[in-house]
Formats: sequence, C-alpha cells, structure tokens
Amino acid sequence: MITIDILLKAWRLMCAAAEMASVYETNRPLCKYVHSTSRGHEAIQLATAFHLQPYDWVSPYYRDESLLLGLGFEPYELMLQLLAKGDDPFTGGREYYSHPNYRGEDRPNMLHQSSATGMQAIPTTGLAQGLRYLQEIGATVAHAHDGKPLVLCSLGDASVTEGEVSEALQFAVLKKLPIIYLVQDNGWGISVRSDEARVMDACEYAEGFKGLNRLRIDGSDFFQSYEAMGEVTEAVRRTGEPWLVQAQTPLLGHHTSGVRRETYRDKTDMQEHSSRDPRPKLKTRLLALGVAEERLHEIHQTAMDAVRHAFQEALAAPEPDPATVTDHVFAPTPVTEETGVREPADGNKVLMVDAALFAIREIMEDHPEALLYGQDVGRRLGGVFREAATLAERFGDHRVFNTAIQEAYIIGSTVGMSAVGARPIVEIQFADYIYPGFNQLVTELSKSCYLSQGKFPVQTLIRIPIGAYGGGGPYHSGSIETTLLSVKGIKIAYPSNAADIKGLMKAAFLDPNPTILLEHKGLYWSKVPGTEEAKTIEPARDYILPFGKGRRILAAREDLIASGESCCIITYGMGVYWAKTAAAGFPGQIEIIDLRTLFPLDEELVYSTVRRHGKCLVLTEEQQTNSFAQALAWRITRNCFTSLDASVEVFGALDLPAVPMNTGLENAMLPNPAKVAAVLDQLLNS
Repeated sequence: MITIDILLKAWRLMCAAAEMASVYETNRPLCKYVHSTSRGHEAIQLATAFHLQPYDWVSPYYRDESLLLGLGFEPYELMLQLLAKGDDPFTGGREYYSHPNYRGEDRPNMLHQSSATGMQAIPTTGLAQGLRYLQEIGATVAHAHDGKPLVLCSLGDASVTEGEVSEALQFAVLKKLPIIYLVQDNGWGISVRSDEARVMDACEYAEGFKGLNRLRIDGSDFFQSYEAMGEVTEAVRRTGEPWLVQAQTPLLGHHTSGVRRETYRDKTDMQEHSSRDPRPKLKTRLLALGVAEERLHEIHQTAMDAVRHAFQEALAAPEPDPATVTDHVFAPTPVTEETGVREPADGNKVLMVDAALFAIREIMEDHPEALLYGQDVGRRLGGVFREAATLAERFGDHRVFNTAIQEAYIIGSTVGMSAVGARPIVEIQFADYIYPGFNQLVTELSKSCYLSQGKFPVQTLIRIPIGAYGGGGPYHSGSIETTLLSVKGIKIAYPSNAADIKGLMKAAFLDPNPTILLEHKGLYWSKVPGTEEAKTIEPARDYILPFGKGRRILAAREDLIASGESCCIITYGMGVYWAKTAAAGFPGQIEIIDLRTLFPLDEELVYSTVRRHGKCLVLTEEQQTNSFAQALAWRITRNCFTSLDASVEVFGALDLPAVPMNTGLENAMLPNPAKVAAVLDQLLNS
C-alpha cells in the first residue's frame, strides 16, 4: 500500500535529484569529470529502491543516481564521486559518477560495475546464480538473515542489443534465477534513436526467452512504477524466477555532461520528453490527494538548500593522496610460501591431466562452496581432455555442470558468484576461444578489486587448455599468454608438470584474486616425445605452490660458468622440454629456469641466474615478435646489463597469424629441440 509518507519521500528525493542536476550544470567548470544525471528517470528508480531490502543485491547503471538516493545514499556521498575526491566512499576518486559499489548491513550490496554498456548483466546474473547455489547447499548467505534475497540489474534499453545481455537472460531463465532486469527505456542510445538501432524493444525481445516474466510500464509515473515493482519484487521472492521490467521514461538531461542534447535532438523531441517529467506528475497527484502546496514547496526548498550545501562541502573535500594510486590492485593472498609434501615417499607418478583432476577433486571435497562449470565439463564427457572426468558423478550436477557456448558468461559470472561467497572454478575449452570472454575479463574481473578499493576482489580460478601439438589446427592450438599479460589485475600460471599443476591449482583456488591456469594440452598425457618428465610423483593433499616462484630444473657446471662457457634458458610450458632436450647436446653448459607463473614473475631468480651466466635465451611457444618473451628480454637487459656478455636472445614461433593444420607446417612454425640447439650453439659461441 502506497502511503503519503512514501509519496512525500519520493517528492523530496525527486527535488534533490533535479537540484543536483541543476547545480552540476551551473558549475560545469568545477564538475569537470564526465557524468550523467537521472533527470526523467527518477520515478522508476525511486519506486524500485523503496522495495529493496538490505539483504538484496543491486547493480545500477551510470544514470541511476535517483536509485542511489532512494537506497539511502546522501547527495554529499554521490558528489564526492562526481568530483573524484579522496573520500569518495565507492572508489576513492577512481571511477565515474554513479558507479557505486557497497558492502554493508544497512542497505543492498552493490558490485562494482563498469561503464561498458550492458556488461553488468552477466556479473549480476552470476550473483543470482551464486545465491541460488548457496541456498541449494544450505550455506549461509552473507547478510541475508531470514529474507529471500533478490538481485536487481539495471540497464538502459539500448544495452539490450549487446550479445552479453542475451547470454545473461538465457542463463537466468535456464536456471530460474531470482533476478529482475530493470530496463529503463528513454528512446535514445546517445544520439541514436531506438527505431534506428533495433527492431524490437526490450519487452518484445524478452518474449523470446521462454520463462522470463515480463512487464512494460510507464516509468515516469511514480504510482504505477511503485505498484508494479512491488508486485514484481514480491513475485521474485516468492517464486525465485526471473523478470524483465521495461520502464518507459523521458530523457530530460544530456546524455552525459560531454555529449550535449542540443547537438543531436530537436526542440519537438525535447518538448515531448519534458511533457512526461515525473516530478510535475507526482506533484499534481499529491495536490489532488490534499497535500498543501506550501508543504510541497517547503520540502522542495529544504532539498535544494541541502544539495547546495552538500556541493560546497564536496568541493572543499580533499583530493586523493597520489601515494594511494597503486593500492588495491590485488587483495592479499594467504599463500606466500611453498607448503606441504611435494614428493610423498609412497607416492605414484601421475599424468599432468590427472594431477589437475585430483587437485580439483580435493578442493571440492574440502570446500562445499566450490563449483566447476564450463563447456562439456559435466557428467557425460567430463571435459574434452577428460580433465573433469568423474567429478559430476562424485559431486552432483548442481556443482559440476555444462554451460552453453558462452565464454563471456563463463568468465563474467564468476564476478557475482565470488561476491556472494561461492568459489567458482571455470573452464574455457581452448585458449583460442578466450576472446568472446575477453570483455568480461578486462572490463569486470581485472578492475573490480582496484575500482572497489578492495571490497570486491574476484576469487575465481579459470582453467584454459593451451598450446599446439599433433595437428590441432588454427583454432585449437594458439598461445595467448601475451594477450593475457597485457591485462593488469589478473594472475597467470603456466605449469609444465604434474606436481606444479596440482600445487599451483591449490594456490590459485585460495587466492582471492582472478587467477588463470594455462595448461598445455601436449603435456597432459606426456604423449609428445621428450615430455615424459611432465609425469611426476603426485604431491600430497596439503601441497601448495605459491605464484611467483620459479624453479631451476637443470643446473650448469660451476667450472663452465666460471670460464664463461655457459648460458641460461628462461622458459615455461612446452619450452621446458624443448630446452631440456636441446641442452643434452651441451653437457654442463646449460641452466634452465622454469618460470611456472608468468605473473607474478620470479624476477629475483631470473636476474640472479642471468647475472651468473652472462648469456641468456628466453624461449617461448608464442609467435616471437611483440611477445611476452621479448618484453622479458628487455627487462633482463635493463636489470642485468653490466653482467651480460651477449645480447639476450629470444626464440619462439614464426610470426604467422595461426598455427597451420598440417603437421609438417605446424612443425615448421613452432620451436623444437633442434632449432633451440642451433640458437644455443650460436649464443655460446658469440
């Protein structure tokens, strides 16, 4: 039941939102960072906020300042973000206006979300997926108490054309998740009218997702919006099923402070939108209900005065301390030392693929909040490399399950899963298919900890089979480490043997940050000649290998080092075995370092090794030019320059766009022991 108190609260906050927009416009030189306001969208945003509970989760979008006001945030708090001040409670001056994140007991929690249009749909659906999973296993959901939490994902109508929104809707319906997609439709996507960009609106589009409840409402009418959102939130709490609500609203402000409405909208369009302003509509209804105009004026004046005072306070607030710019790139990991038994006395040698399987099995036995999903990892196949075999039978289809061919969802959903306390382990079937998920990896996962000031690190383990062997062809053989290493905010391991993959997998799972394990397909079963030593004694259950710790796997003779007749090879993955085979032709002259993790990198081991030898080869499977290996060679040169007797050599695959299918052509492209030996011979005799 809507009450006068609710209506007057809505009136007060609409007045505040209008005055905030006016103050920002009047003070454009001071409000120098790009921002949007909620003018025209206030009714639906406030109506939605009033129905949310502290145990719910919300993902606003960049025009949702009225939603934030409705949730209880003060104009001063929002202005601190507008002005990128140090006391900005959301991101400490690192993010745009109306890009909040929040953890607390007093109001709904909010993930960090990016500005990328529609990208929040997947992480937010992952939230709902995580809530559903934790409920299934009887786990306590943080701050849910006795309520039935729901998730609200706020979107603009233009964003619904994004493919990743489709992936989110598909999964929400398939798994019957407790989420509301609130689509605010003002008819514009920056300067593009809706009829120019799409053949259907969001509500019509939603009809194609069977099981997605849908509703179209007038989002400028507070009464209709409040009633509709009350019914929808009640339905989601009662049934746990997803809804899409399309709220048609006017756009009364500019797209952003930098994209001015008068540059692309005509007067007729702006007048039509102004005729649907939610605030005069609400005022007319309040007067009809007998509220005195003097009272409404007093509330309006009080709100205006408070906003102006808040703005002056925000202007005077301190700027961020530049010394904090590097804070919160990663959350601290509990794994800093190698622990446990690497080679149990009674242990048996295992294949690398089995060591990974056993690690996941032990993790899932010890951590009920852990779950595994991706393409074909479920019960029928257990992974295309059998790397998840028997796990679904052992732990159930609710913990180990297949997804559709949706790399973006597989990666992006881990943001929300992690936020509620689930611990996702996911798999991208081949390294070549990381690119559809790259949006989520770059835009959401990698930035979340930094831009939320540590409130939302993403604890996820992403497994990616990688590398070429035996005619895998152009789309199943690629190396992607340089691409991944260009992204800051993620950690990357590349193990070369069974013991390392098990220890690193345990460390990755326990790390509160996004971690990627690159697992070479050619090493899984040690079928490639020269890779027998990828099989090792299986480490004990308690063995954990921290990131950032390389390993010397072959030492050179001290006398040959002293006489300048040695060199070192810095490598990883399949390169370890090319190097070992090649080194057999240079007895005692070669030292080999297996990096094991590419970020963080064991710089101390690398540099100290290079300084001892004075000659170095960085060996990679990737195409050589502009690669991680070349960048590492520069770092070695910079840090070891006075110790070098020759330039640092780099050797990798030929600079071709793809790995050819024909095995002869594949061999011609890739390094091999003979090619490495030729480089070593030249380096040692230089």
